[in-house]
Amino acid sequence: MRMFLGGQWQDRSSRIDVTNPYDGAVIDTVPKATAADVDAALSTLVEGAKVMRNMPAYDRSAILRRAAGLMLAREQDLGRTISAEEGKILSEGLFEASRARETIDVSADEARRITSEVVPLDAAPGGKGKFGFTLRVPCGIVAAITPFNFPLNLVAHKVGPAIAAGNAVVIKPASDTPLSALKLVEILLEAGLPPEAIACVTGGGGEIGNALCTDRRVRKISFTGSYEIGDAICRMAGVKRVTMELGSNSPVIVLDDADLEKAANLVAVSGFSNAGQVCISAQRILVTTGVYGDFLDALKPRVAALKTGDQLAEGTKMGPMIRERDALRVESWVNEAVGAGAKLVTGGQRRGTIYEPTILANVSSAMRISCDELFGPAVAVTCVDGIDEAIRLANSTNYGLSASIFTQDIDRALKFAREVDSGNLHINWGTQWRADLMPYGGLKDSGLGKEGPHYAIREMTEEKMVVIHG
Repeated sequence: MRMFLGGQWQDRSSRIDVTNPYDGAVIDTVPKATAADVDAALSTLVEGAKVMRNMPAYDRSAILRRAAGLMLAREQDLGRTISAEEGKILSEGLFEASRARETIDVSADEARRITSEVVPLDAAPGGKGKFGFTLRVPCGIVAAITPFNFPLNLVAHKVGPAIAAGNAVVIKPASDTPLSALKLVEILLEAGLPPEAIACVTGGGGEIGNALCTDRRVRKISFTGSYEIGDAICRMAGVKRVTMELGSNSPVIVLDDADLEKAANLVAVSGFSNAGQVCISAQRILVTTGVYGDFLDALKPRVAALKTGDQLAEGTKMGPMIRERDALRVESWVNEAVGAGAKLVTGGQRRGTIYEPTILANVSSAMRISCDELFGPAVAVTCVDGIDEAIRLANSTNYGLSASIFTQDIDRALKFAREVDSGNLHINWGTQWRADLMPYGGLKDSGLGKEGPHYAIREMTEEKMVVIHG
């Protein structure tokens, strides 16, 4: 495929292979962009931002609605592309394609709901006879820097609100998974988006990302990825708006009155879908003493039954990790924990990019697999005395993106909601759940700002105050 910039599809002599993580087969190739390509893209987007700013909300909504319709018609192709380049099983790829369509459709709704506010200035000293109201206007150019693990839906979560708000947008997709983003650009152009209002530059993150983040023509950066890269972006960005969706090591608390079958089912889903490569994957499972053994007995067969292999093959329940070095990292962390006294309950084996779904028991909170973000198919189970120790351990991390609790006691559920430092809190469900209508974002090192089209539009617009002096 070619990349899109300067209002047209462009190729380069230097290209990057896009490979299937399962077998390394080349799916396609994309251009390797440079900082000069970023400069050219932004030069056109400056003009595109003017076009979008003057475009009525009704027209922006209509473009997004048509795009959602085209996504529905091409859902099978989009889902297969996601699975082929990223490694998630086909049912998960198809689900992501449907979620991305819903994200664009909700963005179409929100384009027609951008409102201003009347400010009662007569309530202030000296405000008699004065009338005030706010105006919300587009930022201008939004840079959408996206990760590999949801190569379509996380692009949609940035591009949809950016267009709805009247911005131009430049996409920098992950170099491992650029094909889904390029297909979304094709769809948006077919739906009527002005070609000067969008760009998608492909290639390595260093040169391209640095060029985007330091350019003063970019007024807003929306980034999803690791804390380390997010921190570097914030340092180089200067005075501009940023939204940072960063890492996590989500805790699940299972109390003595929990429905253990439900808890085990949902940990098996939240911990192992997309081979654990989800920022809100269940990672640290904190189980009270009285049900610790019973919970492990319920969880083990569910995890052991997850058949691994070719993500496009029927019957596969978990595909490969994105790169072999990531599977090697998970293998290293698991072996390190076992060497320090953790018990391997199931899994623990690697075949290339496939790491078997793994349960570790008797995990100390000091072990790396408990302290850091694993981003892989293993859960670390720790025994706790009660809810107070569970909350203390849930908070004993720099992250705070998603957390959950299983209990039938409303008082303990509300104590969890009040005291656990996390942007998303789930009661009697797993950590891996998100709806497009909700504000989604983390606390502490898990990030800044909120996503979800309604909330992202706030982040992608500026607020002006108008005072009429009577």
